[in-house]
Amino acid sequence: MSIFHNSHDLSYRNPFGAVITNTVITIHLDSSLDNIDQAYFCWRKEGLEVCDRITMEVVELNQDITRFAARYQAPDYVGLVWYYFMIEHDGMTTCYGNNKQCYGGEGEENNHPTPYQITVYNQEYAPPAWLQGKVIYQIFVDRFYNGNNNGTIVHPKKNSVLHSHWDNDPVYIRGENGEILTWDFFGGNLLGIIKKLPYLSKLGIDIIYLNPIFEAPSNHKYDTGDYHQIDEMFGTTKTFECLFHEAKKYNIWIILDGVFSHTGSDSKYFNKDGNYPTLGAYQSTDSPFYSWYRFSQHPDEYDCWWGIDTLPNVNEMDATFIDFFIENEDSIINYWHRLGVKGWRLDVADELPDEFIKKLKKQLRKKDPDAILIGEVWEDASNKISYDERREYLLGQELDSVTNYVFRDIAIAFLLGEISASDVHVRLVSMNENYPKAHFFSLMNLIGTHDTPRILSILTNVSEEGTKNENGINRLKALSVWQLLFPGVPCIYYGDEAGVVGIEEPLNRRTYPWGKENDQLLDWYKKIISIQKKYDVFQIGDWNSFNHGKHVYGFKRTTETQIATVLISNSSDNQRIRLSENSESLVNVLTGCKYKSINGDVAITIRANEVLVLIS
Repeated sequence: MSIFHNSHDLSYRNPFGAVITNTVITIHLDSSLDNIDQAYFCWRKEGLEVCDRITMEVVELNQDITRFAARYQAPDYVGLVWYYFMIEHDGMTTCYGNNKQCYGGEGEENNHPTPYQITVYNQEYAPPAWLQGKVIYQIFVDRFYNGNNNGTIVHPKKNSVLHSHWDNDPVYIRGENGEILTWDFFGGNLLGIIKKLPYLSKLGIDIIYLNPIFEAPSNHKYDTGDYHQIDEMFGTTKTFECLFHEAKKYNIWIILDGVFSHTGSDSKYFNKDGNYPTLGAYQSTDSPFYSWYRFSQHPDEYDCWWGIDTLPNVNEMDATFIDFFIENEDSIINYWHRLGVKGWRLDVADELPDEFIKKLKKQLRKKDPDAILIGEVWEDASNKISYDERREYLLGQELDSVTNYVFRDIAIAFLLGEISASDVHVRLVSMNENYPKAHFFSLMNLIGTHDTPRILSILTNVSEEGTKNENGINRLKALSVWQLLFPGVPCIYYGDEAGVVGIEEPLNRRTYPWGKENDQLLDWYKKIISIQKKYDVFQIGDWNSFNHGKHVYGFKRTTETQIATVLISNSSDNQRIRLSENSESLVNVLTGCKYKSINGDVAITIRANEVLVLIS
């Protein structure tokens, strides 16, 4: 390669990664081209088509390589900056930019270069520091635990299926067009969560994230009927207040699922089925809620989520909608804050306008500077485009964290042998490069949710329901360590720690198997979470990524007083590796095994699908 730049290397781009406004960045470029007339650093701000350029200076010259340098000052406002290089030589022009995968790091020569990304942000609303290293537990309420005496299911919905056995498989009863005609319920409720708080505390949970709990006809509650009311099957407002106060005794906070991009058609706001005494938007254009919705022809033709007519979309920037949800003294945000909610996970954040999220965040922080706002985002949130707009999630005024599906996809692909350890390294460093540091250390690192197949089923790599094998268990052990000790905020989907399986929805929403847990997995999760909490290095330590060949990925977490190394193998064979360490010995805290250092080198054998956690 006759031109070279590596954005992951401080000797080529300093400082590393995302920068605050007005930061001066030193850029270097190496070239072995002959007869170079001039080298340029070409850049443009997001939204502009034409690049500006800075003439680079020669700072080092030897027989083979010419090193160029430029100093670039980031703009005084937030956004993305894109850059590439251009060299004029021998009457020609050669360009160099990012690689085709847009992972940053080493780039490539191309006459139509893909640009590198620099994220420019401010720190006006940095994620609360207390969030780093906490452990979240996601609960799909109907499937977690029924706290009523004798398991009674109270206030059942009309035309619903009530399971008489907790161990039944969930089912969908669909119509000819695939629509769900009847919802099934198992009876999990808020009282059940209260009764299981000792379990969650012993597991090591700091935050409970609840799937929607507001009044709604479905079992999942993403079709909200009344944002001020707890669904009767789950309990009452008093039950929620009791949950908050009891959880606080265990130092556990509660965050809710905010479904604000759409409501249910069977709601007090739309009222298509006439089940509410209010005048709904479906019933009349005189409804106080009419301006919330987008009708092409009233009442039966309206914009809805993914074409599902029971989920009418809303106009989030409607003044009355913003007042109702954010600004009014009794707004949804203010109302639930008074009842103890510590934050929100925003459902389908891609469908919420940036300005709406900014207003919500401002109000949330006004009420509680330590409140958290997490967005459901499935891709790289630093450069996400939705509805033809570049989103501003992480630039300082919106989200504290996002659902880190990027991490999930990378880790699963590696453990199933679909990508190499070097692929993992490059992709994770790319994420670290694109995200502001405080956000990278606050990401909601998940490996399973109500929208994905159960992680044990994926890692077992079979389609047959209920099938388990030792490889699947070992892979999940490795992945859980990776997830729990990686920078950020690990989120455990209820039952993953107990070995729940299920590929297709709704089987991924099976009930928690109380009394029938996979004890091997459950004990493992407890052990890893206790390690995460015992060593500060796993909560606040810096992070460095590396790989040993194709089959061993690793990362270090470091503080001033401690170094920890995590190694994960996806090989079917034992792998022999060497680590350079300053300490005299390392201890694998998972097994107690000690490794001695000889002249600064530690020789280690890592078995197939094994994970090691080494503390100096």
